[in-house]
Amino acid sequence: MSDEEHHFESSDAGASKTYPQQAGNIRKGGHIVIKGRPCKVVEVSTSKTGKHGHAKCHFVAIDIFTSKKLEDIVPSSHNCDVPHVNRVDYQLIDISEDGFVSLLTDNGSTKDDLKLPTDEALLTQLKNGFEEGKDIVVSVMSAMGEEQMCALKEVAPK
Repeated sequence: MSDEEHHFESSDAGASKTYPQQAGNIRKGGHIVIKGRPCKVVEVSTSKTGKHGHAKCHFVAIDIFTSKKLEDIVPSSHNCDVPHVNRVDYQLIDISEDGFVSLLTDNGSTKDDLKLPTDEALLTQLKNGFEEGKDIVVSVMSAMGEEQMCALKEVAPK
């Protein structure tokens, strides 16, 4: 037995990106994973207990990155995956030609792996503010291994 070599395949199951929560406890404004996408819940309706004994929760949610509307129906006693959603503010340093932004983190290092936002209004606001030389702080939302700029604010120079 000892001369056999054991080889275990390791793969990331994505478990640390979400945590379980009972469907009946998820409220409007919370987050949920529907069809493998992190979403913000915009509507929850609960049906009565039926002939087979499970009340059902009907979730209407919007994908936090693509803004697509998704729906799901889950028995209220079952667990749903809830994504860990983080929001971090960074200062904008530069916008590169290839569609990436350079951001300054809190510890003084730079973050250069983030693409320009797909939202047109946010994109024009970002580019105009940058061209005018304003100090801009962008909010970056991250969940389940994805990151995207979701908001920006201009900071008055000190």
